[in-house]
Amino acid sequence: MLSLYSIRSVSLHFIKKKEKGLKIAINTRLLLKNRLEGIGWFTYESLRRIVKIHPEHQFYFLFDRSFDEEFVFAKNVVPKVVPPQARHPFLFYFWFEQSLPSVLKKIQPDLFVSPDAFNSLKSPFKNLLVIHDLNFEHHPEMVPFLVRKYYRYYSPRFAQKADRIATVSEFSRQDIIRQYGVDASKVDVVYNGANENFRPLTEGEKALVKQFYTAGSDYFIFIGALSQRKNLSNLFRAFDLYKQSSDTNTKLMVVGEKMFHNDDIKSAYSELRHKGDIIFTGRLGPSELYKVLGASLALTYVSVFEGFGIPIIEAFCAGTAVITSNITSMPEIAGDAALTVDPFNPQSIANAMKKITFDHKLKNILIEKGKIRRENFSWDKTAQLLWQSIEKTLKT
Repeated sequence: MLSLYSIRSVSLHFIKKKEKGLKIAINTRLLLKNRLEGIGWFTYESLRRIVKIHPEHQFYFLFDRSFDEEFVFAKNVVPKVVPPQARHPFLFYFWFEQSLPSVLKKIQPDLFVSPDAFNSLKSPFKNLLVIHDLNFEHHPEMVPFLVRKYYRYYSPRFAQKADRIATVSEFSRQDIIRQYGVDASKVDVVYNGANENFRPLTEGEKALVKQFYTAGSDYFIFIGALSQRKNLSNLFRAFDLYKQSSDTNTKLMVVGEKMFHNDDIKSAYSELRHKGDIIFTGRLGPSELYKVLGASLALTYVSVFEGFGIPIIEAFCAGTAVITSNITSMPEIAGDAALTVDPFNPQSIANAMKKITFDHKLKNILIEKGKIRRENFSWDKTAQLLWQSIEKTLKT
């Protein structure tokens, strides 16, 4: 245990370093032009605020490939390309245990921050690790074999090595503490925010969007990677049940990019009676995404596991009703502003879709509650909380 003298010495050293400027190295390998996913958005939105708010510090952004200049957010950012491109477990190991420590040794940072849950066991520098969720611990069957083996072997070691950990929900915080046995006092909650593009549409704007995508029909919407944990197979089955019992022309729009080849999703889709009413748009950029979300009947976000669930907040900002799962972090994030369902029961999902379609009073109540709920989440708050975690780490 540190003595009172030691604690004062550490605090004094931190204050002196802060006054003359810190060197903070950050793993930014998921900042990819037009390919930002959940962790990428967390990294992008928090860092572009932090570096501008703290011009007195030097930030080293460490990419694993050529980077786009839009990610060099300010003059106090020094970008560095650290090869090789790390998108395979063997290359994960090489990048974090060979290439990265070598670069960090040259930089001599006061802190290394890794927003994507990967750490360097060989780096001697203080580090803050951001772990978004532990889906692979609970549903290993949903992750490719080699990736799964890497995650499950190294993640506990990464967590133990970290001087401090940030995560995106209280659910994930408790999960990390329980799964990896880390001290509860070293894990902070840093909630996600939502892109500023998301806003309610006028009725005229909604009509134009629906005319373009669905020939004027109403639609439910799913947003996210087309991976197994997003539970598209049960969403498809639920939509079929909904169509069979509701006699509407409502569609289901699926927005996202395929991540892992999944036979269950393909099988569920092939068996549908109403597959012709499902529209696949592929990935959409923020400038189009807010339109299709804002014009929808409701977001149907019924994952089997989430550390946060950014589309829930995006829907609140867009003035759209939300149907989401009653497990993991989703009830925590949605609060009382969504219909929660059993994601393993297609009938439960279908019933919620019917309520949204025919109970206009309920739908409007949810939208109004969403407007209140969204005030709890913003990228400004994310940046502020992440910086607080950085300061706590530096003081240890």
